[in-house]
Amino acid sequence: MSEKISHIGIAVTSIEEAAPFYRDVLSMEFEGTEVVAEQKVKVAFFAIGESRIELLEPTAPDSPVAKFLEKHGPGVHHIAYEVADLEQRLAQLKAKDIRLIDESPRMGAHKTQIAFMHPKASGGVLTELCQSGEHSS
Repeated sequence: MSEKISHIGIAVTSIEEAAPFYRDVLSMEFEGTEVVAEQKVKVAFFAIGESRIELLEPTAPDSPVAKFLEKHGPGVHHIAYEVADLEQRLAQLKAKDIRLIDESPRMGAHKTQIAFMHPKASGGVLTELCQSGEHSS
């Protein structure tokens, strides 16, 4: 069961150029940046209620976000849903033959465990499931 929308990921060519819109125009609280080396991406988070906007800037030309930008340009990249037990949720999805990009959890930003479902399994929307680091055992 998903608990809430954790964040909406937005692919950008430059966090430095995109951040003022979210911080200054929309008055969202900037929570900082982090590099997720495994995914070849730099992320910046902005708080909005219980959720966040995550800006994704590629750190290498072969990163998944760089490929997304080449194909689609800047824009919504994924929607992430918070779950209490990511491994259990992945097992449930596998049992239902839901196509997954990640068969097991991997590390994401802010010490969260993450896994992506394939867009073909979710109506064309890249869907991320994440388990907060504070809930992991």
